[in-house]
Amino acid sequence: MSAAETTTAKVPPRRHSSPPAGGGRPPAPGRRRSRLGQAATPWLLLAPCILVLVLVLGYPLIRLGTLSFQDYKKPQLWGFKPATWVGFDNYQAILSDSEFWSVVVRTIVFAGCCVLLTMVVGMLVALLLQRVSPWVRTLVNIALVASWAMPVVVAVTVFKWMFDSDYGVVNWVLSKIPGVDYSGHNWFASGPEGLSVIMMQVVWGAIPFVVITLSAGLTQVPKELEEAARLDGAGALGVFRYVTFPIIKPLVVMMTTLSVIWDMGVFAQVWLMRGGHPEPEFQLLTTYSYDRAFGVNDYATGSAIALLTVLLLLGVVAVYMRQMLKIGEVE
Repeated sequence: MSAAETTTAKVPPRRHSSPPAGGGRPPAPGRRRSRLGQAATPWLLLAPCILVLVLVLGYPLIRLGTLSFQDYKKPQLWGFKPATWVGFDNYQAILSDSEFWSVVVRTIVFAGCCVLLTMVVGMLVALLLQRVSPWVRTLVNIALVASWAMPVVVAVTVFKWMFDSDYGVVNWVLSKIPGVDYSGHNWFASGPEGLSVIMMQVVWGAIPFVVITLSAGLTQVPKELEEAARLDGAGALGVFRYVTFPIIKPLVVMMTTLSVIWDMGVFAQVWLMRGGHPEPEFQLLTTYSYDRAFGVNDYATGSAIALLTVLLLLGVVAVYMRQMLKIGEVE
């Protein structure tokens, strides 16, 4: 044998290791820890916010649910009698009360009208702001922010003066119309008229936020798409329906949902407009719950009404989440 053959014979054959089942190298421990850290980072950043929400909202909500299943009035509040569990008796009494259902219908109609007016007027103002000069847009935005920053108490005081039966500017202006006499007209003599005034105040306070948000969304609509639609013969309504609205639809859905939640929870406007004593025809779910809890001192019934209101609002949130998921699937 030659030296080359002897050297070749002494070298053992190289073994080829089979690749791992995943088709590549197994991830290194450091890389695995890096991925876990990246997944945990959002939760760590959200932890303070979640903790605050649990402390601020968690305990009151649990306490609210506990009270709704008890017989809890003034004797129990002052410790003269222990609170007794009554099960679903409070809910049965509420759901069988015709007054409660009248309040529910009134609240839904009130909130629906407020949301519809807020979104329609807010959208129209936002669209108009896109067609004015920059300095006019700036002045309007300043006025919107100023009205939005106005405290509710001040806004209610202004509206009460405007619709005052003796010195109100609204009655004075309407009386200037030929054949119309609104001198001494009391806008709060009936529920529908009084709630209409409160509705105007709620819409007036909500429009600035809607306008500013929708204006920001409209700036993201490509002008090229709108111009192409106009060249294809689409009118202003067609451009808005087929080009502008589909792009800002997620924003509109979000604003509508927030408006429903806010308008279903209107309390201060009704309470202040009626001097802290809303009449039965002015009662909404929030004021009705407060009145039953602190006016009649039936804290358990008031808690049950409040919890039913929360469940109703959770239904609105569920509809919102479903719509957002549909929009995400389409995109």
